[in-house]
Formats: sequence, structure tokens, C-alpha cells
Amino acid sequence: MKKLIFFILFISTVTSMVSCTSSTYEEISAPVTNPTYTANVEPVIKANCTGCHSGGQSPNLTTYEYVKNATQNGDLICRIDQTQACGRVMPPSGPMSKQTIDMIILWQTQGYAN
Repeated sequence: MKKLIFFILFISTVTSMVSCTSSTYEEISAPVTNPTYTANVEPVIKANCTGCHSGGQSPNLTTYEYVKNATQNGDLICRIDQTQACGRVMPPSGPMSKQTIDMIILWQTQGYAN
């Protein structure tokens, strides 16, 4: 009987601890159809990448030209898209939303509008 009470108490404690975590969700918005670096890509890069990639770690992602180069000649898309094995997945804090990744890919395919 004591084991049963202990088991129920244990399960209740674990359940309450798990249910008390906070979660944040990105706001749902319409997909960007004509992304530009300044309006769309740069805020994402600043929020997710330049904490590490601001000149101290390669690639430098602090300017339009650096980000464009990392997308054209590097593996920026592969690292954030996470669908291929191309090295360490970025950002290390967790994946960007599919909508954000798709927007950066669209920026690339539409010719890197500034």
C-alpha cells in the first residue's frame, strides 16, 4: 500500500512539473512573397546568427554581402534547413520555423534583393 501511495505521489509530482513549463510560439503570419534582405532576412540573421557570427566565428554574417556570400558559396541554407548532412545544424539554440527557412530560401531563389 505504501508503494502504491509513493508511486501515485511520484507520478503526480512529475506530471505537475512537466505541465508547468512555459512555451512560446511564433506569431502566425502570412508568408513573405518577395523577401528583401533589409526587411526580412537581416532581422532573422541578427536574432539567430550574429550572436556568434559577427566576425569572431566564420562565416561573418554582419552585412548583406557576407550573408549573400554565405548563402551562395557557403552552406548557410543547408545548415539552417537541416534536411541534409552538411555539418553542425544552425542555430544551435534550436531550429528556425519552416516559414522562416522557406523565406530565406525564397530570398535566395529570387536573386538576393537588398
